[in-house]
Amino acid sequence: MTSRIRWPGEGVVVGLIAYAAVAAFYALFDQLAARGPLYTLNLLGQTAFRSLRDPSVLQGPIALDPPAMLWYNALHLVLSLAIGLVVTGLVVHAERRPNRGRLVALTIIAGFLITILVVGRLTDPMRALLPWWSIVVANSLAVVLAGWFLLRRHQGLLRRLMGGGAGEWHR
Repeated sequence: MTSRIRWPGEGVVVGLIAYAAVAAFYALFDQLAARGPLYTLNLLGQTAFRSLRDPSVLQGPIALDPPAMLWYNALHLVLSLAIGLVVTGLVVHAERRPNRGRLVALTIIAGFLITILVVGRLTDPMRALLPWWSIVVANSLAVVLAGWFLLRRHQGLLRRLMGGGAGEWHR
């Protein structure tokens, strides 16, 4: 199967892996913090779709808002799928043009850092409940798991991303 045929499917899988990793991390994070596994999802849903901004409201229990949680979940899924498609497209590009492997790697790293900074900035009002370290860990977990999937599917990918393998994968 050529990379052109498997690219969209792999992008969807990468997006789903990243989405599930972040969702599972925050469910565990909230459970360990004795807030219930849907706390962060509910908080983000209400912040994004109900304009919850008052930090004093965040100190007490917040009633679950299923529609806001569903909308946020959908937003998170769509963004994860889009990022998965972009990253997988970059991987295919690195396979076709190994001399651009380092540029692709830097682009993926920059995207990771920008994602963390954007999420961090958007969640600034709830920093006490959603610390920076949790944003970094959740996104790092997503990258490690999705990256592991891609490395297993694309032999020599790491070498190409590090700038090696200039004579491989000519099309």
